Amino acid sequence: MSRRALITGITGQDGSYLAEHLLAEGYEVWGLVRGQANPHVSRLRKHVGDVKITTGDLLDQGSLISAVERVQPDEVYNLGAISYVPMSWQQAELTAEVTGMGVLRVLEAIRVVSGISPSRAPGAGQIRFYQASSSEMFGMVRETPQNEKTPFHPRSPYGVAKTYGHYITQNYRESYGMFAVSGILFNHESPRRGAEFVTRKVTLGAARIKLGMAS
Repeated sequence: MSRRALITGITGQDGSYLAEHLLAEGYEVWGLVRGQANPHVSRLRKHVGDVKITTGDLLDQGSLISAVERVQPDEVYNLGAISYVPMSWQQAELTAEVTGMGVLRVLEAIRVVSGISPSRAPGAGQIRFYQASSSEMFGMVRETPQNEKTPFHPRSPYGVAKTYGHYITQNYRESYGMFAVSGILFNHESPRRGAEFVTRKVTLGAARIKLGMAS
């Protein structure tokens, strides 16, 4: 039987590429989206057609438990976040809830569905969890290049929220014995990058000039 993966943030740049990769590896891929009529799903379908969708919200613990129960994933990839750093200053509390506390809620959903507790360790077939951490956790860097031992000094609400998510993942791994890991992602670009990011503003602007739609 093929392995089953659940991806939060599947409609974003990284989520769509990850779904594409896992499908090529023979996985059954599920994406978690907010609401039945999420407009980003149709854009995802243009790139990755063979994905299944389930509803859930990083702000709502119950919906995440229901999603994990329904999908019964072998692996969960948490890529969902408010990832536009300037917006984290405008909506700092929401960023903390989604990007920080959302990680805790996903971990709790996995723990509850798996029946893991301080007295009951995970079994051999436990759900594996991956958290997308960020180089924004380093913030005011103390050394270049950075590595896993470089101290964190985040400089934005987004960076602070990602730091919380990174440490709560470590905490669940050490406290419950869960398979919970983080990858520290640095800036990366693609044609699927959101139009709000500066690189896409530049490339889309250049394309409009080339097509005579702007000067």
